[in-house]
Parts: sequence; structure tokens; C-alpha cells
Amino acid sequence: MSNAPVYEIDPQAFWADPYPDLKRMRTDCPVAFVPQLGATLLTRRDDIFVNEKKIDVFSSDQPEGLMTVLMGQNMMRKDGDAHMADRKAIFPTISPKTVQQVWTAQFRAAAEKVLDGLAAQGGCDLVRDYAMPVSGEALKSITGLSNMTAAEMDRVSQGMIDGCANYAGDPDVEANCHACTAAIDACIDEMIPAKDAAPDMSLLSVQRRAGLSEGQVRANIKLAISGGQNEPRDAIAGTAWALLSHPEALARVRSGEVEWKHAFEEYARWISPIGMSPRRVARRYLLDDVTFEPEDRVFLMFGSGNRDAAVFANPDRFDLDQDISAAITFGAGPHFCAGAWAARALIGDVALPMLFERFPNLSLAGEGRFGGWAFRGPLEVRVTW
Repeated sequence: MSNAPVYEIDPQAFWADPYPDLKRMRTDCPVAFVPQLGATLLTRRDDIFVNEKKIDVFSSDQPEGLMTVLMGQNMMRKDGDAHMADRKAIFPTISPKTVQQVWTAQFRAAAEKVLDGLAAQGGCDLVRDYAMPVSGEALKSITGLSNMTAAEMDRVSQGMIDGCANYAGDPDVEANCHACTAAIDACIDEMIPAKDAAPDMSLLSVQRRAGLSEGQVRANIKLAISGGQNEPRDAIAGTAWALLSHPEALARVRSGEVEWKHAFEEYARWISPIGMSPRRVARRYLLDDVTFEPEDRVFLMFGSGNRDAAVFANPDRFDLDQDISAAITFGAGPHFCAGAWAARALIGDVALPMLFERFPNLSLAGEGRFGGWAFRGPLEVRVTW
């Protein structure tokens, strides 16, 4: 175990609002061992930015890690050549060109259908009724699992997310995660013949044409679902909440002075949908006065780094004038989020502008509720129009 200073947390309070604890850690013990999480946390932006690239020390290859055990060894849990081989294989699906030429039109069609269904209601929960189905329909297209409903996509994604953050070892959470991965495998089994007969740009089809093993194909699709559903869902609803909570910012975006994409990226700096990424220490290493030992568990706290006062002028505020060039929302090293282009298109080019265009009188109908630290987002955003 590392000799980092110990910092105690209340897990429930940390889940409800991790930022006060993270701020104290950045100031008092930026590299801290948190016994309730069984991990040493890196909380300063520059420490994360520099050390995420040192894969010989902070390895993503975690054979005993929760994600590997529960979902299989996907590309996110590989380093070096093995990681790059998987990344190269899936690139045709998520390249900027494919996003522009294939997926964006499908994103728009799905969002329009969801909005049509909401129009007569007069109000909704943006998380459940808009962001969830829009994100789910987009992910159905990208993965190739068109036989899964958007609600089922959301269910299995959440089950895997809960499983991967189950550091307390709750057996019910683990069992539900296994049930969710089994449901995904069943959908993959059903779609393989169709995709082989009529190849397309979906993740299932592209990986099979690239010759990846069945285990790799399945693990990478589960990875895409675990991150590609909840993060866009939370960012769509969360950015809408942030803009509705800051009318002057919304007016600037609506006027065209500020791009929707910029509003999304400032929100994602402020409330990082991916708050943490785990690593395994591969060899003894000294960082400042802390010595890491092999097999130590380390958490790179992106949500903390994105609020580092040494880097950002107004770290704890949603501020469209903020310089966000140093944000590490999508990661900082070789594991930079492969789905970043798709996320930017879905959220910034489609979901947000279409929502506010359809409902020009959109307004909040209560306080937004947020939760999470490894993955963070709104639990409910009620609106009327």
C-alpha cells in the first residue's frame, strides 16, 4: 500500500457531493489514501495529466479489477500495443468522418421522434423522458444492437456502472451486473447473423470484420454501453439544467454568441460525468513524497482535476467565459475517450439545440438532484414548457 496520508470520507456524503472533500484533498493532501475506497486518489489536475500517460507505472491492465471481472477485458483495460490494436479496430465506427456522415442524421431522427412524443405533455423529467431515450437510441445505432430498447439500454448500462463502482462489494449489485451483461450477450447473439449478412458501420459489425475475437467484441460493446449511455444521458440533462439555471448563459447560447458544444464542455468540466478512472500500480514509484507499491489501486480523479483552482479561474462555477482548454473531461493520455466525437455531436449538435428549439419556453419545475462521484449526473431534472 502507498504511504500517502490517510483521508477519511463519509461514503454517502461523498456520493451526494464529493466536491468539498476533493477540494480539501487538493489543498491538504493532493495524493491521499481513502480507506473507504481502498485506493490512493490523485486529485490535482496536473498530477493526473502527467501521470495518466505513464502506463508503465499506472496501468490500465487490471486483471482483478471490477470492470475486467464483470465485463471482460475491454480496450479500456489494456495498455500499449494491445490497447492500440483494439482502438484501431473500432475507429471506423467512431471516427469524426463516420460520426458526421452516418450517425448524426440518425441522432437527429431519434431526437425528433422523442420530442414529438413529448410535445403534448407540457412538461417532463429531462433525464428519464428525453436524455435517456435520445442517448439510448443513439447507442443502439452505434453498437448495432437495434434489438434492444432504449430503456433496456439504460437499464443494462446502469447495472454495469453500478457494478464497476461496487467497491463495497454488495452482492446484490454484483448479481444485477452479471444479469445485465448476460442480457447484452443475448442481444449480441441475436444480431450477429444480421450484421454478418449486411455489414454496416456499427461497433458489432466493424469489430467482426476486423477479426477481433468473440470475447473482445463482446467486452468492447459492453464498454461502449457502460459509458456511452449514462454519460451522454447525464450530460444532455445536466447541461440543459445548467443553462436553465443560468438564464444569461442560455441567452448567449441561443443568440449564437456561444456554441452549444461549448456549453456542454463547460458543464462537463464543472460536473464531470466521468469523475474517476482506476489504475493498477505496475512498479514501485515515487510521486512527491508518496511511494506507490506494485498492485496498489489508484484513482485518477478527473472530477477533482477539472475543479483545480490552480488551473481554472472559476473552478466551482458554470462559466461560459472559462478557459477550458486544460480540462481533462475525456481523459489526458492514450485512453482519451474514443467516443468523444460521437458525444460532442449527439449532445452539442443535436440533443441540446433541438430541445431548446422545440420548446422555446422551457423552464425548470423544481431543483435538479445530482449524485455520484465515480460517475456523476442529475437524478432528475423536471421542466415545463
